[in-house]
Amino acid sequence: MEINLGKYNTLRVVKEVDFGMYLDGGIEGEILLPKRYVPQGCKPGDDLEVFIYLDQDERLVATTQKPYAQVGDFACLEVSWVNQYGAFLNWGLMKDLFVPFREQKMKMEVGKKYIVHVHLDDESFRIVASAKVDRYLSKEKADYKCGQEVEVLVWQKTDLGFKAIIDNKYGGLLYESEIFQPLHVGMKLKAYVKQVREDGKIDLALQKMGQAGVEDFASILLEHIRSNGGYTTLNDKSPAEEIYALFGVSKKVFKKAVGDLYKKRLVVLDEKGITLVR
Repeated sequence: MEINLGKYNTLRVVKEVDFGMYLDGGIEGEILLPKRYVPQGCKPGDDLEVFIYLDQDERLVATTQKPYAQVGDFACLEVSWVNQYGAFLNWGLMKDLFVPFREQKMKMEVGKKYIVHVHLDDESFRIVASAKVDRYLSKEKADYKCGQEVEVLVWQKTDLGFKAIIDNKYGGLLYESEIFQPLHVGMKLKAYVKQVREDGKIDLALQKMGQAGVEDFASILLEHIRSNGGYTTLNDKSPAEEIYALFGVSKKVFKKAVGDLYKKRLVVLDEKGITLVR
């Protein structure tokens, strides 16, 4: 059995002691699960899913706590403290996550959050993080299709918009001119692939492409009108902020959906709002 340091492992309980449980770590020997993390009713012979990391003495230790990230992940984490060697991030465990100064793009400050990549250091084999995110993004050309839904982590503000990390692997860009909602570094949200360029760069959008996105929202808008007694005060003169606050879509998509419902003779429009056709 091989232990995956910095990741979740399913290990068998081999014995109970006053200060916790020992788990079978295969060639690594027995690994302690401290008493405060032992689930109620746990006994020798049970299999537990635990996160394996290193304690203050660099020994393997198990926990049933869920860290905010594991080895291989990108995450937005807050600095807990700084010393002469680097910064230490709160990642949800008793022992903070170390970022050496050489892995910081700028000197990290206590209380601020940064996007980092969690990995094993090649020399020390310790779990560390790096704010030099670019080097850990995949250089392979992604095999995404236009319109494909992806999970993104907003990474960095630029003159063009926001850089984002796609599916914990690729870099992409959300263009400023197409952003209709407040974004900030560290946000996780769904997005859609607009295109994968020849050079491998990926353009993203916050809504489904073309008519599919409009049709999806048109059905939502229709149901909203029905559930409000067949009427809504929103119309194409309503502020974009008000439309987004209620539906989470741009004013452009809202107007197209209204037009779609009107053409199908499902609603009538006036200056005061939209009424369902009875």
